[in-house]
Amino acid sequence: MRVLMAAMAMSVVCGQALASGGIACGADDDNVLIRLDGGVSRGMGSALFSFDGEVHMRGDGVAADLAETKFGRGEVAQYWLDEDGLKLRLYRERLGDRPHGYVELTVDAPSGENAEGNYRVEVYDMEQENDGEAATASLSGSIRCIVE
Repeated sequence: MRVLMAAMAMSVVCGQALASGGIACGADDDNVLIRLDGGVSRGMGSALFSFDGEVHMRGDGVAADLAETKFGRGEVAQYWLDEDGLKLRLYRERLGDRPHGYVELTVDAPSGENAEGNYRVEVYDMEQENDGEAATASLSGSIRCIVE
């Protein structure tokens, strides 16, 4: 009876372990420091059930409140994970009463451990307008991801 109960407990634990996976991405270069973490289900479209991330832009070209942007599950605008890899688009608008601004981060990385992909950060800022046009910044580079 004890052996049967132990086997049942192991099947429940192992079944839950196989039922989910994760994504973790990071970049640290002259332009940005990026950290992204998420939990994904196995099957049913690999749904993203948790997410946390941040991007820290380096340099003077971006307003401080946009240069330090945090992302949660609510800022995941688009997400795709399959055998070809991970495609992720994050979007966050400036908070408060200040002029409109946003940060959009796009990640495209192959599946696997320590896979190198690409990131692109687009910044739009009406507060720092130039001759009536919004200030923009576009940063890109390599990002490493673990997708399991």
